[in-house]
Amino acid sequence: MNGFTQTFLLSLIPTFEGRYAVVYGVGRGYGLWSALAAASLGVLTLSLLLPLLLPYLDRLMAWLEGTAAGRIARVYLRYVERVRRKARPYVEKLGFVGLVVFVAVPLPGTGVWTGALAAYILGMKRRKTVIALILGGFLSMAITLLPTLGVLG
Repeated sequence: MNGFTQTFLLSLIPTFEGRYAVVYGVGRGYGLWSALAAASLGVLTLSLLLPLLLPYLDRLMAWLEGTAAGRIARVYLRYVERVRRKARPYVEKLGFVGLVVFVAVPLPGTGVWTGALAAYILGMKRRKTVIALILGGFLSMAITLLPTLGVLG
């Protein structure tokens, strides 16, 4: 698997996402622009797809709850509740800007995946959600990449 593909696939993993995929790509010697392009493509992919897919995931989990795979649904529902508690202060108080900040902060439990879920749970408009996810995802990449390159730190 080439470096671009590997970095892109890593950028799709929850909590790892573009912010750590770009650092990984640069660290592995894949080249700054290649790693940046692959991680950015991952952020764009997640930012565009997650707001569209989350309503269907909710329906699937509701259906799974009454089946043998109910354990998966319960894990998902606990995750949703944790996201609601963690993101609500950011999104309710600051709205769009709060979601951007929540996504941009490179800490466990933040990022594009969690931000998309938070926006969905809290009823943000899809267009605003997508823009906030993209901005936050790119800011998060900058926050982690700049120290890696020795620009900050």
